[in-house]
Amino acid sequence: MINSLANAKNAFLTLASQTITQHPKRITAVIAALMLGGGGGAFAVASFAPDPSDLPVREILESVQALPLNAASDDLNIQSFNLYRSDVTRSSDTADTLLKRLGVDDTAAATFLRTDATARQLLGRSGRNVTAETSDNNRLQKLSARWSADNGGNFQRLVLEKTPKGFQSRIESAPLTASTQLASGTIQTSLFAATDEARIPDAVATQLAEIFSSNIDFHRALRKGDRFSIVYETLEGDGEPLRTGRVLSAEFVNAGKSFQAMWFQEPVAAGSQTANASGATDSRSKGGYFTLDGQSLRRSFLASPVEFSRVSSGFKMRFHPILQMWKAHLGTDYAAPTGTAVRSVGDGVVEFAGVQNGFGNVIYVNHGKQNTTVYAHLSRINVHKGETVSQNQNIGAVGSTGWATGPHLHFEFRVNGIHQDPLTIARQSEAVAVTALAKPLFNRLSSEARLALSAAASIQQTSAQ
Repeated sequence: MINSLANAKNAFLTLASQTITQHPKRITAVIAALMLGGGGGAFAVASFAPDPSDLPVREILESVQALPLNAASDDLNIQSFNLYRSDVTRSSDTADTLLKRLGVDDTAAATFLRTDATARQLLGRSGRNVTAETSDNNRLQKLSARWSADNGGNFQRLVLEKTPKGFQSRIESAPLTASTQLASGTIQTSLFAATDEARIPDAVATQLAEIFSSNIDFHRALRKGDRFSIVYETLEGDGEPLRTGRVLSAEFVNAGKSFQAMWFQEPVAAGSQTANASGATDSRSKGGYFTLDGQSLRRSFLASPVEFSRVSSGFKMRFHPILQMWKAHLGTDYAAPTGTAVRSVGDGVVEFAGVQNGFGNVIYVNHGKQNTTVYAHLSRINVHKGETVSQNQNIGAVGSTGWATGPHLHFEFRVNGIHQDPLTIARQSEAVAVTALAKPLFNRLSSEARLALSAAASIQQTSAQ
């Protein structure tokens, strides 16, 4: 019996060994299932444990020391902050009114602004950008004012600062930075009304009229619906706009005809460079405005001797206000306030400067080739006989001397003694093209100008939609 059991056991072990050898993966799976089943059984058994809510609960109490009230207050005081406010000065400003507008409540700062010689340069002057930095209780920490003193490349900065020794002031100089502005508009009544509507500075509007003055008579030829696009510079100091710069490119559509222009400075050929006032070598020409295909807009003669004013009487027949008769008006009258600057329309030599009959104070400029211009009824003469003058040079001021019923400039253009329409002469005067050497650079810049003008025109279309 015992031998039979031993033989059966040996036979079973042999069979198990053979089975494992032949089917290892299946045997492994069976064992894993048994183990998982055992785990499930264990889980099932565990679920018969006592409910946690029936277990005893032990409560522990401990006292906590509160922070002192003054410590929390000190922490809050650490979180102080400064406030910044900006404004523009007015000619009527006093120390008190300026600081009040900036949100400053500081008697010591007001006293310093009134008494310090450097700080006082801020008062009584309009248009200066000013920024105040104050503590959270409105005490002044620092005040900065910026302005552009001239047409150079720098701006002035007045700094008034609080120090452990009290307030101190200083004036610094820093370079202006240029940013580009895009704008467009449509004429409804006048050029300046349209540029005001488009928030374009008057100085830029004046440049726009000057650029196209040889092609468009802005006194008589504007039409409702005429439109313009313009790209111009704004010169900034510390990120604040201080003054306008140059018009970079412009387009004006007058009576359906498009005129385009861009500013271009042609490089000077090697060997012909000139030294500027500082002694540095200037590698660029004076620069000027050109059409986008390379023709200069600078003509031998300007169309108008007054920067921008109203034509009160053109080159035509008119009823003379003093002689009380119809008479050919052989010049152009420009209505403008007394003192308005009068400029020479071209390069030339002063032939006469003085008083002459009904002309009152008058200037004759000889431009050569039998061309002479006349500027009459002046309130002031700034040149003398024999003096050489250049185009756009200030030679006098509008007045009402001689036979004049009010302040205006009477302007004549004579060719070989015969009176001519100044606008016709300006349009027919010579223009200069970009040189072959500078043409590649010009073509690249003109392509950029076209894109910029297209973007400027889209501003108005977007706003209209």
